[in-house]
Amino acid sequence: MQKFIVFFILFFNLISGSLAIEKDYFLMLKNSKVNVRFGPSFDHPIKFIYKKALLPLQVIDKKENFRKIIDHKKNSGWIHISQLKKSNSLIILTDRIIFEKATKNSKPIINLESGRLLSVKKCKKKWCKVKTGSYSGWIENTNIWGTSK
Repeated sequence: MQKFIVFFILFFNLISGSLAIEKDYFLMLKNSKVNVRFGPSFDHPIKFIYKKALLPLQVIDKKENFRKIIDHKKNSGWIHISQLKKSNSLIILTDRIIFEKATKNSKPIINLESGRLLSVKKCKKKWCKVKTGSYSGWIENTNIWGTSK
């Protein structure tokens, strides 16, 4: 009986831990016009509309084909999964500098204001290689929204 109880506790911890991890991920908008609803179905009214493709959103819950999301400004609601895709973008939350290499000692390329949407090429340790407009380089991956680091 004790073995069964220990097994049950371990199994429950494993399942609940994996569910928590599953919620902590980012997706981004596929289209430049996406409805956000009050609840997880097309029967629920539209709460607001996003008008920015590639905007990264954190998934905080899911029900069937809908995902409950939250954005970098703490707006939340439900979006159909067909309007989302794997995220490869981020938003900087503070003014930042893009550098030529993944070090502060390298050549600065451009200063960016907070709120800028960036395309992510790859990340390593404390840095992400990003692109915005015609500029490409590295930023530190602190104070950013859109990646689980």
